[in-house]
Amino acid sequence: MATLDLRQSVLEYIKNKADGKFLRLVDAMAKTYQEEEIPERISIEQYNKEIDESIAQINRGEFYTQEEMEKMAKEW
Repeated sequence: MATLDLRQSVLEYIKNKADGKFLRLVDAMAKTYQEEEIPERISIEQYNKEIDESIAQINRGEFYTQEEMEKMAKEW
């Protein structure tokens, strides 16, 4: 089914048959889909800068161990 036909079919269902449960489900899926859209790609220069900053943080000891992260996660 083509996108336009599918859109029309879903809209007709929503207009004529959809109950609150279906509408909440569609709303949740739409919000999740929007959140998962691919962000704009960064430049190679920005990418390398972020890697360099991360390496510097590690060298300064600014990181958490696996054990520390597990302990923090239990407190959530």
